[in-house]
Amino acid sequence: MSIRDWPKNERPREKLIERGAQGLSEAELLAVLLGSGVRGRSAVELARHLLMEFGSLRALFSLERARFMSQRGLGPTRYCVVQAALELGRRHYREAMCIGSVLTAPEATRAFLMTQLRDRAYEVFCCLHLDNRHRLISFEELFRGTIDGASVHPREVVKQALAHNAAAVIFAHNHPSGVAEPSHADELITRRLKDALALVDIRVLDHFIVGDGICMSFAERGLL
Repeated sequence: MSIRDWPKNERPREKLIERGAQGLSEAELLAVLLGSGVRGRSAVELARHLLMEFGSLRALFSLERARFMSQRGLGPTRYCVVQAALELGRRHYREAMCIGSVLTAPEATRAFLMTQLRDRAYEVFCCLHLDNRHRLISFEELFRGTIDGASVHPREVVKQALAHNAAAVIFAHNHPSGVAEPSHADELITRRLKDALALVDIRVLDHFIVGDGICMSFAERGLL
């Protein structure tokens, strides 16, 4: 049966308008995003099937691009829709974090970085530029790499920090492997960046590595 034939108060879009997004199940929210189903399956039935097949929204949304697009009922258009929705969510949260001195709390920083970096399929090196009260000025992805590394250039890091008039910075990068342990190269580049920024009186407060469900702090490990 098509969703159009369902009672109006059971249709996902109508429910969302009436009750708000929080009133919908994960399958219903995914159905709204997908927009329509496939032959023999409504959008909600397709969403339920995908969630059962992959076990969770996170697992589904983290699929490698070719595998995602190869699933029946998905394809390139819906891949683009999902990726755009995820990126909008990241940017929405990023804007909220720019208000007030929220990054003075380490757990708030961890939560923010997890939303931004946890499920990236490639390594990304980021910098949070802070003012002298540790309020977030900007969050920037400075370098992108492959599944196992990203090249980081200290000159560019210093240039961007000066452009933002930052008093302090926090570095972060993800490990697509899910293991949040620092490598020797991670420790070496952190020392180089700290020394370079010290020459222009910009403090390095921390460097976080985001893995699968964990965000490791260099400062807490005594590595700064």
